[in-house]
Amino acid sequence: MAYADQKPSGNRIVALVIVALLHVLLGYGLVTGLAFEAVKQVAKRVTTIDIEEEKKEETPPPPPPEQKQVAPPPVAPPPTINVATEPPPIMTTPLPPPPVLAPPAPVAPPPPACKPKAPQPRGNPGDWANSNDYPSRALREDREGVTRFSVTVGEDGKVQSCSVTGSSGHGDLDSTTCQLIQRRGRFKVDTSCGAGSGGGSWSSAVRWQIPK
Repeated sequence: MAYADQKPSGNRIVALVIVALLHVLLGYGLVTGLAFEAVKQVAKRVTTIDIEEEKKEETPPPPPPEQKQVAPPPVAPPPTINVATEPPPIMTTPLPPPPVLAPPAPVAPPPPACKPKAPQPRGNPGDWANSNDYPSRALREDREGVTRFSVTVGEDGKVQSCSVTGSSGHGDLDSTTCQLIQRRGRFKVDTSCGAGSGGGSWSSAVRWQIPK
């Protein structure tokens, strides 16, 4: 029996082999697992150390300066605008009628101006020029005609000037007419309108005809 105990059996050897294999597998697993865990720990430690060192090396930025809060300027409220929906009523006052002006009084007509009468010949004007006064040359040449004239009479009734207003066609007959009238003509003048109102003008004609 002691002999039998000293010689291991085949089953026991198999069991020992299996146990050994299990130990090998467990050891391999343990070694592999421990190595993986070690690698993870080392990586974690390295990463943690680096991050912590980087965090320690970074200097924190200075705090921002404190900004003073400025109060906003006061804002005045907008003025209230009253908008009337309807226009105010317009009060009209009737104007009094214009006063009726009386027509102006008619202006009195000026007194009639004093108009003196025209000068009138003294005596017979036919005696101022007659056949005896016929110009000799015109008589020899048998020239005849009518000379019309106008004279200006002064306040004394005498002829002041004479002008031919219608020629006979012969100069000697016309000039003789005015010479005779100025020398012989006398007039009556109207002095009823006062001094300076007498005189005037007078017109007539002399027919020069050769007696038969």
